[in-house]
Amino acid sequence: MSERSGTPADDPFRGRQPTSHEQRAGQPWDASYRDGPAPWDIGQPQPAIVRLASGGGFAGAVLDAGCGTGDNALHVASLGLPMLGVDVAETAVAIAQEKAGARGIDAEFVVGDAFELGLLGRTFDTVLDCGLFHTFEGEERRDYVTSLASVTDRGATLYVLCFSDVDPDNSGPHPVGEDELRAAFGRGAGWNIEAVEPSRIETTFAADGMPAWLATITRI
Repeated sequence: MSERSGTPADDPFRGRQPTSHEQRAGQPWDASYRDGPAPWDIGQPQPAIVRLASGGGFAGAVLDAGCGTGDNALHVASLGLPMLGVDVAETAVAIAQEKAGARGIDAEFVVGDAFELGLLGRTFDTVLDCGLFHTFEGEERRDYVTSLASVTDRGATLYVLCFSDVDPDNSGPHPVGEDELRAAFGRGAGWNIEAVEPSRIETTFAADGMPAWLATITRI
């Protein structure tokens, strides 16, 4: 779960404009990982992603955008697929790299900007977004969708797992409506939504999970 990167060491936002989520939180994404697990860091892959992988949902070169400490990416990489995890939080990326080494899993993790994925200079057959899209608002969503398009060719598959608004009394932070997903990933932006299914996202504050959408989206 993360966003934009930059440079000066004394700048908590690394020379970039803070995202809407960071502005509300009053701190950069990296701060979420410095003093113990973040609320979304459950120490294992999300069950929804495990089920998706077991059903053959991932193929070819895979990108995990906003990979956090890497549990989802490492699970997919353990199936023998080339995996690149990208996150703006340097601490999270360092933890993910340590996990990969300790488990002997061949996966690559780099600090990067979800709004400038084209700088990776690579394209991917499958992209995973677990808990990133729902942190964006307004023009951020448009810029992010454009960034995803820059690293995918026609026929690539994108999975978005995000908090949903189906239960207003029991929703996670930044709940997203199905209509918002469909508006962001419309054909005019170069995408086609194949399915939006009810799912769950587990967190440290809700072991049984919070209501979510799992969207399957194709690059056209």
